[in-house]
Amino acid sequence: MPFNKLPTRMYMNLLTEEEVHELRPVLELLREKRGGVLDRWHALYLHHFGHSPCLDRAAFDDLFGQDLDALVDNLIEVDFEGFEADVTAVGHRLIEAGVTFAEVVASLHLLEESAGEQFRPKVYELSLGSNVYQSFDKLSHCRMILLANAYYAGREAEVDVRLHDLEEEAARLAPPAERSALHGLVGASQPMRQLYKEIAAASGGLGAILIAGESGTGKELIARAVHESAGSLGRPFVPLNCAALPRELIESELFGYGKGAYTGARAEHLGLIRAAAGGTLFLDEVTEMAPETQAKLLRVLEEYMVRPVGTLKEIPVRVRFVASTNRDPEKAVEAGLLRKDLYHRLNVFRLTVPPLRSRAEDVPAIAGHFLALFAGRGLRQVTAIDGDALAILQRYSWPGNVRELRNAIEHALAGGSGNRIALADLPPHVVRGARPSSAPGAAPVDQIPTMEEAEGALIRRALIATDGNKQQAARLLRISRHRLYDRLRKLGLES
Repeated sequence: MPFNKLPTRMYMNLLTEEEVHELRPVLELLREKRGGVLDRWHALYLHHFGHSPCLDRAAFDDLFGQDLDALVDNLIEVDFEGFEADVTAVGHRLIEAGVTFAEVVASLHLLEESAGEQFRPKVYELSLGSNVYQSFDKLSHCRMILLANAYYAGREAEVDVRLHDLEEEAARLAPPAERSALHGLVGASQPMRQLYKEIAAASGGLGAILIAGESGTGKELIARAVHESAGSLGRPFVPLNCAALPRELIESELFGYGKGAYTGARAEHLGLIRAAAGGTLFLDEVTEMAPETQAKLLRVLEEYMVRPVGTLKEIPVRVRFVASTNRDPEKAVEAGLLRKDLYHRLNVFRLTVPPLRSRAEDVPAIAGHFLALFAGRGLRQVTAIDGDALAILQRYSWPGNVRELRNAIEHALAGGSGNRIALADLPPHVVRGARPSSAPGAAPVDQIPTMEEAEGALIRRALIATDGNKQQAARLLRISRHRLYDRLRKLGLES
């Protein structure tokens, strides 16, 4: 099997099986001269790093002896997969030994030099021909790419783990119950606090994520929160609405195309997968993607290789895939809207976004967020929402979720007058559709909070709606600032 059939497909110069057979006498000679190769290799190593080498002689022989054995033993048996696995293991061991990348790169070249000194005198004697040097150079190049790639990937994973641990530690320092926002998400209800924890857990590593939730719940915001929680600020976040593109265009947009692939394709088009390299590709409403496109996407997810339309060359990519659907994923699989194998590949982490009706206590904070968002956009300046209007907003079921609440706030700002949103400013369908406070579903008598609990909850909501500004919160509550400070002190809410 030639090297270009290996799973990683990371080779710049491809080495054929025939060339490996031609190198067999050289490989057998290196096996015979193993001790001499290591001696010369170590001498060159000390010459380059004699001032402060990371490895003593015993560690050097152990690590690079394994590397030399992987080169020789596997390729004499024409076992390319074993060669890949053994060299990758050496890369991971170099990380554990604390060897710097500069030292790794130099050592890779030093083996080629020390091995060449051993077999060069035998080339003429064994009648190998001058092309043996080119073949051995290609073999060394393949090995260098494998080892360097394993080292880099392992080191990056180590950094990701450390960063994730630090983020978790930072999250533990802040009281989770008081957390009311995360990367643009707003809400301090129990469902949202649980979602914040799940986002933090899913953001580590590169595993694919499937976000499930009703329309309007903010699935793209969730995807962006994952992207930013993973420390990817400054890296690309590329969204694609799979329902918005015609079937005949989505593949070229996703995978790109080569020059001349279509009439008028005068230049190469990278495609969104390659455009998201190093960052996140967000596939919104993935169940609307055609089945044949889903099959090609699955291949990219499994091999992290993309083949542009109209080309034969596969290109390696490193992308975090996040997909979303407003359908129940399992039912979408049963209905044939989502391939089962793609579903399992995307469902490494599942994030379920709660509908707004299940977290009515977050409505004041989200409404306050939209008031601040619309400030300065040509709409009237509003500092608060009247109590009766706020009560209606909390009792409405919001079938369109957060998106519908945003539209309702924009509607209220566009009409009316003054610096407060009144009941009459709300969209009529919201007022009509609000559940009466005495209707079934209202809190049972034994769950009614005490006056102190209700007052504390009301003050918390006012502070969340004003981003902690006590003067604005006092105005929203229609009490003096001194009165608010007094109640905060008595309720133990000063912090």
